[in-house]
Amino acid sequence: MRYSVVCLLLVAALGAPLPGNAAEPALRAGAVAKKINPPLGGEIIGGFLPIPAKEIHDDLHARCLVLDDGDTKVALVVCDLLGINRTVSQEARRQIEEKTGIPASHVMISATHTHSATSALGDRFDYQAPLDEYQRFVADQIAAGVAEAHEQLRPAELAFGTAEAPEHVFNRRWFMRPGTVPTNPFGSNADRVKMNPPAGSANLVEPAGPTDPTISFLAVREPGGEPIGLFAAYSLHYVGGVGSGHVSADYYGMFCDSLTRLMQAEKQEPAFVPMMANGTSGDINNINFREPRPRKEPYEQMRYVADDCAARVHEALQDLEYRRDLTLEAQYREPKLAFRHPDAELRQWAEKLLAEPVEESRRANLPRIYAERTLGMAKYPKTGEVPLQLLRIGDVCIGTMPTEVFCEIGLEFKERSPIKPAFLVSLAHGYLGYLPTPRQHRLGGYETWLGTNRLETTASDKMLDQLVEMAEKVKTGR
Repeated sequence: MRYSVVCLLLVAALGAPLPGNAAEPALRAGAVAKKINPPLGGEIIGGFLPIPAKEIHDDLHARCLVLDDGDTKVALVVCDLLGINRTVSQEARRQIEEKTGIPASHVMISATHTHSATSALGDRFDYQAPLDEYQRFVADQIAAGVAEAHEQLRPAELAFGTAEAPEHVFNRRWFMRPGTVPTNPFGSNADRVKMNPPAGSANLVEPAGPTDPTISFLAVREPGGEPIGLFAAYSLHYVGGVGSGHVSADYYGMFCDSLTRLMQAEKQEPAFVPMMANGTSGDINNINFREPRPRKEPYEQMRYVADDCAARVHEALQDLEYRRDLTLEAQYREPKLAFRHPDAELRQWAEKLLAEPVEESRRANLPRIYAERTLGMAKYPKTGEVPLQLLRIGDVCIGTMPTEVFCEIGLEFKERSPIKPAFLVSLAHGYLGYLPTPRQHRLGGYETWLGTNRLETTASDKMLDQLVEMAEKVKTGR
């Protein structure tokens, strides 16, 4: 008996749980970045007219972070791509579950929306098409990265923080003086707002929506020691300004490089892996339309934005409180929503236009492009599954949508989520076009055009309601 008592006292002194007592959650984490550079010659798809990739200016990555609370594991992956097809996420998550045991529902995979990458979307208008060679490569690299991060799991602590960077975000949809909004590609004058109007124009009235200046982030480090990873989200579409034919991760990748330098972690082993996800930037960009900036050299503005955001996050890191005693939870759903389809009149317009001879031009022929997209949308099914995901990481709630989400939707999620702090990540588990609110649909403009927008006009309300319901379920355990 005396021997047993001494052993129990010794175990308690060493910090191990006594028999019959539940162990406190003890976080572990691992992070890995895998290159996903495309072969040269493929089409860079950031603009209406694709151009061949001639040079890798800076590497594209799938950045992977795995968290384990001792009972539940989650993985967060951010890919330097314009978007990913749903099938890429499905294949990557299938492999991850097979290799690591992390449930597919607990793996979040999103794209940054760099406009300087070749396509991992496959056929945009066949969202269930088999994977092509590059898509399979991306899926394999994501799975390999998560598996390696899982192998690196080690004791960790986590903190949530925010930094404000309002100078870089501008709503790109503008009300214009009456009669100055151009006719849209369908030959209609129904649009009340213009996307990317001429900067400095006297015809500008006011932006059609808000901005969100907040960089939300999770910082993960070894207890009191070396950084492991950082997951950030910022509602800025992209910056652009690259060399002709250059492949680039845009400011998202440069932010990661800059933060690594600021943290003096360039030579750290295992490597520190920061990542910047796209928040809710469907109607946000880096152009000050009231006061246009002078023209800059390639990559100059991109580096400015990336370095400034990294500096602000680095400063915010100094005042955070880290925790090991946190738990993880995930919810995943695929509700069915309706796809938009052209009516008979619009289909007839598209077919007639595409039957006409086309003249060679270096400029995008928007009516023809949207005629092709109109017929592409005609092939869509009536409804489709739309992947939605919600992660709870300690006290923090992260929701996802597979679209280019308008800023006001992200702000509403932050307000309505029963778990706070909360933020949204766009372009996760698929690419289903832009997601305006019903009000923005009524205003028209590029982001609402058929082909740019694919889901029913009330989709944002339905998706947001689903995410709030998922958060409530996580919070209450019911």
